[in-house]
Amino acid sequence: MASARLSLLSIMVIVIYGHYGTMEASNDIGVCYGMIGNNLPSPSDVVSLYKKYGIGKIRLFDPNHAALEALRGSQIDVSFGVLNQDIPSIASNQEAANSWFENNVAPYLNDVTINYISVGNEVIPGEYAGFIVPAMQNLQKILDDKGLAGISITTVVSGQTLANSYPPSAAIFSAEARETLVQVLKFLSAQANPLMINVYPYFAYASDPDNVRLDYAQFTASGPVVVDGSLSYQNLFDAIVDSFFWAMEKEGVTDVELVVSESGWPSAGNGKLTTPELAATYNKNFMEHVMKNGTPKKPNSYIEGFIFAMFNENLKPDGVEQNFGLFYPTMDPVYPIFPEQ
Repeated sequence: MASARLSLLSIMVIVIYGHYGTMEASNDIGVCYGMIGNNLPSPSDVVSLYKKYGIGKIRLFDPNHAALEALRGSQIDVSFGVLNQDIPSIASNQEAANSWFENNVAPYLNDVTINYISVGNEVIPGEYAGFIVPAMQNLQKILDDKGLAGISITTVVSGQTLANSYPPSAAIFSAEARETLVQVLKFLSAQANPLMINVYPYFAYASDPDNVRLDYAQFTASGPVVVDGSLSYQNLFDAIVDSFFWAMEKEGVTDVELVVSESGWPSAGNGKLTTPELAATYNKNFMEHVMKNGTPKKPNSYIEGFIFAMFNENLKPDGVEQNFGLFYPTMDPVYPIFPEQ
């Protein structure tokens, strides 16, 4: 998760569309498995915890071999990332990409369901941005040669890729991100692959609680808060999702779907803005909203979503960064949102 505090105009989110009951919700929602802690349970215990609560999707931040071994035969859908520092090597030539794939993907193809390989996490804009598309192309060639059509190559971006996003219809990409991101979108469009987005309405609220309404950030507003032409917005989530769709559309891209690769609310670390009750409200409403609704601009959108994160991680920076977990390292819930299976 990015530690940068994103402004209201630069946070991006996305929606899942579906019709499922509360008991089934966890099966279609993913949870990120971060490992920046020295007191976390073993990967095998973590996988058992996912299964106990019926969490059907997991996102890893790198191809952690211990976690992938534990996931063998689990029937849990897996997404994992290429470490940012590995991107230049994979981009440099096909042989380097082949070696990375043989070490980190090939051993698990038979009994781990791999859905996405994300080339980097929040590297656009930044020093690794220019390597993203070549790395994606080299990995895609491997998938094509091996007939692995079920795995999508993508990347994860943050709100820094958007400049103006209010009202949503005025959204554009930032000057620093636009060139690379347009190339990425062209690649994704050609492959029918989605773009992954890290989404944190919490940071918009925390950075300006006098002007960003809590009910707007937590899906609890009783009526429209923002009106943009013929479209009305009852929550911040939808407004910024549509900002991103508008920005893509202005670049001539209308066929790239979006996956929310992270979203959540901390349960502690910032006083009254971060309580277990607020965190539970956000994550419960996030799940309910994305399972039942599209956005005003894309009412029939279907995109996957991941809650950040499975555990509180004690080696992250002090404050809210350590308190996004749904569970303590003891595997006890910080607050209950999933029914046991």
